[in-house]
Amino acid sequence: MSERYTSVRSNGAILAVMLVMSVLEMTLPIQAASAHQVRTGTCEVVALHRCCNKNKIEERSQTVKCSCFPGQVAGTTRAAPSCVDASIVEQKWWCQMHPCLDGEECKVLPDLKGWSCATGNKIKTTKISADRDQLW
Repeated sequence: MSERYTSVRSNGAILAVMLVMSVLEMTLPIQAASAHQVRTGTCEVVALHRCCNKNKIEERSQTVKCSCFPGQVAGTTRAAPSCVDASIVEQKWWCQMHPCLDGEECKVLPDLKGWSCATGNKIKTTKISADRDQLW
């Protein structure tokens, strides 16, 4: 009976060690990602959010980490985060950063708070959030 108890106890200890290792593996990438440096002149997406409202319009947002050269700021090129010339953002010439995919038509919104990319009857709109530094 003591052999069986020892066997169950050692299996429990192995299971506990495996559980701790699994938890550590799950938390390490999060810590590493937050300490990860983005190469200068590039951007990377660090979080994605997606939902639909009651009118079945899909809403997407993302959090991006950029490291731009002097004179550049975070922007959008071909529907992907990128570093763009700061004057484009300062003067709100959104379409100058080529935010739309090939074949899509770019139009600055009438209030200058974003742009739309259109192809056929599909329109994707990007607006600057209240926190001017964030696009949504």
